[in-house]
Amino acid sequence: MARYVALFGSINVGGNRLKMADLRAAFEAEGFSDVETVVASGNVIFSHPARPTRGLEEKLTLMVDDRFDMHCAALVRSRDELAAAIADNPFAGTNEDKFVHTMFLDGQPTAAQFEALASDKWIKPNERLALGDRALFIDYGDGVGDSKLTARMIERRLEHKGTARNMRSIARIIDKLDELEKA
Repeated sequence: MARYVALFGSINVGGNRLKMADLRAAFEAEGFSDVETVVASGNVIFSHPARPTRGLEEKLTLMVDDRFDMHCAALVRSRDELAAAIADNPFAGTNEDKFVHTMFLDGQPTAAQFEALASDKWIKPNERLALGDRALFIDYGDGVGDSKLTARMIERRLEHKGTARNMRSIARIIDKLDELEKA
């Protein structure tokens, strides 16, 4: 059995309220095992026979839509892919962890899509972007709250669904994965 993390977008924000106990129960009812949640924002650790993450993403997206009538992306990553989201982020360690994010994407944007986003007039001078492997690295400069660089804008420009986590959240998920491996 391989261990994965599902990162759901739009859970417990913008009116999409979902109890983590209900989400865990849905995973278990679908045959996933070793189900744990990390924080109440749609981070689910689970075990499943090894398979391409794309198929798991589709299954989980449909599960949440069917069971909870919520339309949100589910992005599935391994522990190594999460660790790469920190190691490969060129902005990690250059600003406060709460302002440096990785947006996990459901596919790989083209260079042209990335350039269209990076050159958008709404991006502030102190906001920085870099393209990763099915990921967008973002430094929000001095804050996320007043940025025009929203998930909706990013998804429109890149033509891929995604969900972002800051460096602190990604580290917490990795710590939980490591803790579960030791148990």
